[in-house]
Order: sequence, then C-alpha cells, then structure tokens
Amino acid sequence: MALPLLAYKPSSQNQRVKSFGVADLNEDTPYIYRLEDAASPAEIRELIWAAYRQVFSEHEILKFNRQITVETRFANRSITVRDLIRELAKSEAFYRLVVSVNNNYRLVEICLKRFLGRAPYNKDEEIAWSIVIATKGFNGFVDALLDSDEYTNAFGDFTVPYQRKRMEGRPFNLVTPRYGEDFQEKAGTVTTDWRFTLEKYYTAKYQQRSLPEGDPRNYSNMAATINAKGNYAQNIRASNIDYLNKVPRR
Repeated sequence: MALPLLAYKPSSQNQRVKSFGVADLNEDTPYIYRLEDAASPAEIRELIWAAYRQVFSEHEILKFNRQITVETRFANRSITVRDLIRELAKSEAFYRLVVSVNNNYRLVEICLKRFLGRAPYNKDEEIAWSIVIATKGFNGFVDALLDSDEYTNAFGDFTVPYQRKRMEGRPFNLVTPRYGEDFQEKAGTVTTDWRFTLEKYYTAKYQQRSLPEGDPRNYSNMAATINAKGNYAQNIRASNIDYLNKVPRR
C-alpha cells in the first residue's frame, strides 16, 4: 500500500503570498501559453513547443526526443494541455534524460520546478515527495503532481506550466538536469566520465605510475638504467660464416 504524502510546511509564510517573487512586467516576466488563446495551427505549434521547453529544457529539444503521436492528438484537441504535459513527462526520452541520471531528491527538485513552477519549499518537502517516488514509482509521482490542487489552481487543464516565482538565477527550464552533488560522489562523472577512463587505461604515463613494484612491465624502465657499454651482442649472420673452414679436412 502506498504511503500518503507526508505533511510539510513552507519555510516562510511569504511562500503563500501569490505575488511573492513576481516582478513588474519586464524581460523576466514569463509569457503564459493558454489553449483558449490558440486559434490557429501556428499558435497550436507555439503552445506545443512551449510545453517542450518547460518539460524538456531548452538544451534537450531535439528531433529524436519529439513525441509525434502526442503532438497530433493535442493538435486534434483530443487531449488537454495537462494531458500533453503528462505524456511528455512519462515519455521514454524524459526518463532517459532526466529520471535515470538523478537521485530522488534531485528529481523532486527538477519536477517541482518544471510542473508546479516553483522550487521546493525545504528539505521536508523533498523528502515527502521522494517517498511518493519510492512507493508509487515515477509515473505515480507525475500523476500526483499534475492532479494536485496546487497544479489545478495554478494552471488548470489549458495552461502550460511556467515559472511562477523567480527571485534570482536562471529560468528553471534553462538548467540542465544532470547529477546532483550527492549523486556525483556515488556514481557521477568522477568514476564514469570517459575522459577518466581514457586517462586510466590508455595513457602510458598513468600506467607506468600505477604499476606496483616487481611488475614485469617495469622491465623496460629497469633495462634502460643498466649501463651496457662495451657489452654489445655479437652480430652473427649466416652469410658471414665460412662453412668451408668448418668442414674437417683429411
């Protein structure tokens, strides 16, 4: 049986203020994409790409990550914007790019930013949602976020999620979802990056430095330290041998 979501409180009462962190209209003010405002096919395409930017990030909008079937269903008005976001979040591409490369705490942070438009309130909220991932799986976690009262009140069925509260830093959808600090220490680039593998296994300097004492591969270094002056090996060839003198005479 899945555990219920643990209770948590925002770190500050200011988190509950609707206008908290929202500046006046300027270049940082997000453009809100609503389905009711999209009347032409071009505007529908703009809304679809806005959903991709929000879910996949600017860095990951590539042709092979597109979900053509989902796009077609949405363009035909068979599904809502909320369903579009749900399908993109549950796609194999999102799992490969975001879910599989992060631990649960980092995944909670990313998904709250992408789907609810805000950062986690505190560590208690990250722990609460990470338990949902552990008990319901990632798809159940996505459903819990998109079906929550917060999502419904903020975006409903026809609005693409956007960053609602931005105090500083880059927009959420410009942050590449790769390896949190604690994940790096356990299975990050320190042990799996191809550059470290290349240095470890294919660099002669590294191999010689790491060879233990007595290893036969150290023979070349040992031989180079021997002073072989005057002890040259004889150069004997078959063409230089006088075979007639070797034959005994009677």
